[in-house]
Amino acid sequence: MKIIRNPGFLFLFFYLLVFLGGSVVDAAVKKYQFDVQMKNVSRLCNAKPIVTVNGMFPGPTVYAREGDRVIINVTNHVQYNLSIHWHGLKQYRNGWADGPAYITQCPMQTGQSYVYDFNVTGQRGTLWWHAHILWLRATVYGAIVILPQPGKPYPFPQPYQETNIVLGEWWNGDVETAVNQANQLGAPPPMSDAHTINGKPGPLFPCSEKHTFVVEVEAGKTYLLRIINAALNDELFFGIAGHDMTVVEIDAVYTKPFTTKFILIGPGQTTNVLVKTDRSPNRYFMAAGPFMDAPVSVDNKTVTAILQYKGVPNTVIPILPKLPSPNDTSFALDYNGKLRSLNTPNFPALVPLKVDRRLFYTIGLGINACPTCVNGTNLAASINNITFIMPKTALLKAHYFNLPGVFRTDFPDRPPKAFNYTGVPLTANLGTSTGTRLSRVKFNTTIELVLQDTNLLTVESHPFHLHGYNFFVVGTGVGNFDPKTDPAKFNLIDPPERNTVGVPTGGWAAIRFRADNPGVWFMHCHLEVHTMWGLKMAFVVENGNTPELSVLPPPKDYPSC
Repeated sequence: MKIIRNPGFLFLFFYLLVFLGGSVVDAAVKKYQFDVQMKNVSRLCNAKPIVTVNGMFPGPTVYAREGDRVIINVTNHVQYNLSIHWHGLKQYRNGWADGPAYITQCPMQTGQSYVYDFNVTGQRGTLWWHAHILWLRATVYGAIVILPQPGKPYPFPQPYQETNIVLGEWWNGDVETAVNQANQLGAPPPMSDAHTINGKPGPLFPCSEKHTFVVEVEAGKTYLLRIINAALNDELFFGIAGHDMTVVEIDAVYTKPFTTKFILIGPGQTTNVLVKTDRSPNRYFMAAGPFMDAPVSVDNKTVTAILQYKGVPNTVIPILPKLPSPNDTSFALDYNGKLRSLNTPNFPALVPLKVDRRLFYTIGLGINACPTCVNGTNLAASINNITFIMPKTALLKAHYFNLPGVFRTDFPDRPPKAFNYTGVPLTANLGTSTGTRLSRVKFNTTIELVLQDTNLLTVESHPFHLHGYNFFVVGTGVGNFDPKTDPAKFNLIDPPERNTVGVPTGGWAAIRFRADNPGVWFMHCHLEVHTMWGLKMAFVVENGNTPELSVLPPPKDYPSC
């Protein structure tokens, strides 16, 4: 089979395939070659070398169908250790292909290759891939488009065409150098210098006329936008001047359609929307800007791309949408409250109704002593007051081969002490405990997990991602979770099903899932700065009773540390 290095041309092929009802010979296996290499790239009047896949920024789109086997050979040609995560793919029994460094694999060192070999089972829609070590995902990321099986149409009007909209961040300086300097100071890293759409900041930035993404559309058609937030640290609003959007999918799960002028999308999340080109022919800006309703500094600049009707000259100045203000909490809560699973016979919402185990995890920031830091302290983040320490070897390997001394399985189900989690800011006694502590879960256990934000230093919204699973967001709220009254308000009929949930600022989110995927599965805040500070943990899900319900053996080319 031909190995695909630059699959952009596949769009038309797959488009014709889906919408004209064709069939593919040998469609069961898709092979890709990812060469991780440096490339000089110019943005905002600055040029610098960045880490890329196949010299592309963003990287190539991975196309597959539900039911396909995907084989991606990744070769590391750069000076950094590297691993790649296929964000949102469940990797059933196959954590070896999940990708987070030191969790499911040791990273590829310079000159090494590793084959990510996985099946796409029971999933279709928009996901994405990214580096999962250091801050390399600043430039190492791309889309995953999973098409439905042949003969299974979308459960919404068939679009005329579709386009990927990948939101990102850009730093003028070297990201890894800036992060290392911040860690030596014990301070936060610098904010990004721009947001990007498909790697381009748009004409509102200097030297960026040529670095603007443009979508040419025909009047009177319906287009599908596959929107991905690949930003490292910013939740983003997105909208198109003069056009409504109909949300039809989140995190590769179909939703009950609803119309909105703007969407809110957190780092790690994906959203598919339909857009009707029913306005007067013109050039319209698509724009994204940050949502931050806490006293935390963010890159507040607006990235733009252009929706251009056919026949309109490039000299026409585009119309700009008025995005919600960066601290528009009411819009954020209202928007997230509209998200519902489709829950039809073909796409049921299999919400666990009986809960075997209830977990309550507090999310907090902290300050720990750091003798090697210039300030003598460094910022930390914790779950249940535990700052996660990354191991020196992969946790999945240690679990599979019963290697002693790598991790403990005593991660607590609740915080060490209860307090008024979202009351006045707490600025004293901010030290955290540290350790590589995991939570052991019996196979097929149904879990309800409440993620509670706290006012340790400051409240803040946190997008939490669970590897290896989707989960149902059965409830959210502002303030402290009340176990006596809040569960009565849970949506157990058609809650949104996701892989990344936004925990509201000064609030909580309750999720449910069935632990039917054995292995070691990472859970972490998808704000890279918080992950770096230790806002992460992992579940060890035990094997079932048969080999078919147990972790597969590791591949022969599995990297060593």
